[in-house]
Amino acid sequence: MDHANQTGKIEKLCVLVCAFNESGHIGQVVRGIIEHQACEVVVVDDGSSDNTATLAEQAGARVLRNSENLGKGASLKRGFEHVCNQGFDAVVVVDGDGQHDPAEIGCFLDAYERTRIPVLVGNRMADTTGMPYIRRWTNRTMAWILNRLVRIYVADPPCGYRFYRTDVLPFIMSDLPRFAFEFDVLVHAALRHIRIDSVRVSTIYNRKRRSHVAPIRDAWLLLQVVRHHFLLSRRNPAFGSFPE
Repeated sequence: MDHANQTGKIEKLCVLVCAFNESGHIGQVVRGIIEHQACEVVVVDDGSSDNTATLAEQAGARVLRNSENLGKGASLKRGFEHVCNQGFDAVVVVDGDGQHDPAEIGCFLDAYERTRIPVLVGNRMADTTGMPYIRRWTNRTMAWILNRLVRIYVADPPCGYRFYRTDVLPFIMSDLPRFAFEFDVLVHAALRHIRIDSVRVSTIYNRKRRSHVAPIRDAWLLLQVVRHHFLLSRRNPAFGSFPE
C-alpha cells in the first residue's frame, strides 16, 4: 500500500466483478481480464440461481458467494472489504455482463500513474453511439445532481467501470443498497476532498439483455441519497476530509 502511494505504481491489483445470473457472460469476462491484466480476479456471486459461480471459478476467478440476492451495493461492499483485508493496492471494478472492455483496465492504471488520483470513474459519454436515450438522459441528470450536491463534475456517475486505491475505501464506503451505493460513494469521496476524475471507456450495450436496473426503485433510492446528504450539509457544512 505504501509503495503504491510513494511511486504511483500499483504492485498488487485486484479486479472485482459483481455478478447475478451472468452465466452467459461471466466466463468470457473473467478470461478477458486475465488475458489483458496480470492480477487476481474476484467475483462476488450475488445469489445467482444459475451456474455463474462455477463458470467464474473455471475461468480462473476466486468466487465469494452471497447466500441470497442482496443487490450490487452489498456485493461491492463485500468485495471492497475483501480487497482491503487481502492487502491489495488498488481495485478495478468491472461489471459481469460483458459491457466493459477488459482491455481498458490498463487505461485506468495509466491514468492513476500519471495523476495519482485515487478514484477514477469510466466515462462513456464521449461517444454515446448505441447508448439508449434513457441511459444518456439518466447519466447527464445524475452528473448535474452530483455537481449541484457536492460541486464536482463526473461525466458518467452511473458507470460501474471504476478504479479505487484501496486506502481510500474505508473513508468512502456506503451502506446504501443496490445501485445507489455507487452514487453515494462518489458523494462521500467529494465530501472528504478525495480527488475524483474520469477515464474514457467504450460504450457497449447488449439490447437483448434485460437490465438489472429498476428505474422507479433506483430513482427513489437516488432521491434518498440526495436528501440525506443535503440535510447533512445543512447541519454540518464542513463534513470532513481525508488527508492527501
